[in-house]
Amino acid sequence: MMKMIFFMIFMTPLCLVKKGYWLNQIFYFFMVFLFFFHFSFSSEVLNLSFVFGCDLLSFSLVLLSLWICSLMIMASGKLFLTDNYCNIFLLVILFLVISLFLTFSTLNLFVFYLFFEMSLVPTLILILGWGYQPERLQAGVYLLFYTLFASLPMMLSIFYIYNYFFSLIFFSFLLLILCYCMFCTNMVFFIKIPMFFVHLWLPKAHVEAPVSGSMILAGIMLKLGGYGLMRLMSIFLTVGVKVNYFFILISMMGGLIISLVCLRQSDIKLLIAYSSVAHMGLVLSGILTMNYWGFCGSFLMMIAHGLCSSGLFCLANISYERLMSRSIYLNKGLMNLMPSMSLWWFLFCSCNMAAPPSLNLMGEIMLFNSLIGWSFKLMFFLIFISFFSAAYSLYLYSFTQHGKIYSGMYSFSNGYIREYLLLFLHWIPLNILILKSDFMVLWL
Repeated sequence: MMKMIFFMIFMTPLCLVKKGYWLNQIFYFFMVFLFFFHFSFSSEVLNLSFVFGCDLLSFSLVLLSLWICSLMIMASGKLFLTDNYCNIFLLVILFLVISLFLTFSTLNLFVFYLFFEMSLVPTLILILGWGYQPERLQAGVYLLFYTLFASLPMMLSIFYIYNYFFSLIFFSFLLLILCYCMFCTNMVFFIKIPMFFVHLWLPKAHVEAPVSGSMILAGIMLKLGGYGLMRLMSIFLTVGVKVNYFFILISMMGGLIISLVCLRQSDIKLLIAYSSVAHMGLVLSGILTMNYWGFCGSFLMMIAHGLCSSGLFCLANISYERLMSRSIYLNKGLMNLMPSMSLWWFLFCSCNMAAPPSLNLMGEIMLFNSLIGWSFKLMFFLIFISFFSAAYSLYLYSFTQHGKIYSGMYSFSNGYIREYLLLFLHWIPLNILILKSDFMVLWL
């Protein structure tokens, strides 16, 4: 663990080299390759050093973080071409990677909390520094204060947990029978995942963020909430049985309402952002059922959503860079202009609606099993969430790819090899991982 951290720290001079942009990205891929050698399908914590170590859950999310961050550099090629402070951009991403690596691999609750909050800073810098509209300041404030509002109660509950167990190592915790302690600890995760009612920061942040900001928000930041809940829900088993039904009901109703909201969006990025809220509502419900199927399904769904949603934001950015608009009404007839990009739109939209052989399908099947096993009445919500998921994915695909080309468009370029490679590297793990999905359910 420590050697990976030192490897990342020693990459700092590489960020300051004027022409080291693509070399940086190659090093991130090298890090993924290096980390993969330590990969273990065991549920036990391995590679222990200081308070750091990884089990299957941590390994997968660290790998996802490194993978998405390397693809963020590839997606932001325009920064390099226009020389838009690309060295500072690389430094921010490096800081982000280090904080995410430490968040996912620590075994200490306070260290987890510290880096959980620290990962907010580089994301905020990405939105404020490279966002497109002046409203990005408001979006940054939303992002910051939604999380900070719930983080102080969490810190107080961490002190209480230490006072109660005399340890902050995840695996030394026993049961805690305090409802308000559970609420204080988990509220920050509900906001981060995000749960319906506290989700308003997410669409705002996505719309104002550059492509790299959207990728890291959809790919990793939402997973921090799920990861925290998975780690800490075992302490609140007795309280959770009595309280969780309330949050599951909110998530299910929210998923249904947000799916309907998606059907009337005119902004491509907003549609993808709201679909994230609907999918993560399923993940949250799966974790809160506190059964084995729910935890494994949520884990699979988090990995799948990270790749799929990130890929869709890349596609939205590819269209935006050419038409300078995110409106569905202006991004029309793209099949006539970029037929091969239209194939990628179809592939990612079909993954978004959990069509086989994507990992989303496996995750949804397990989550449906978990939720219907928990309460048969949730069948009503799941039917409509599943149906509307397909409806808004098809709406996004058909509206952008078919129809008449926007007459106000005066110049257009076809897809670059860099863009096709970027989409390929999102799609391949998303559809290949299902072949080894038996290992993905062994982490408990």
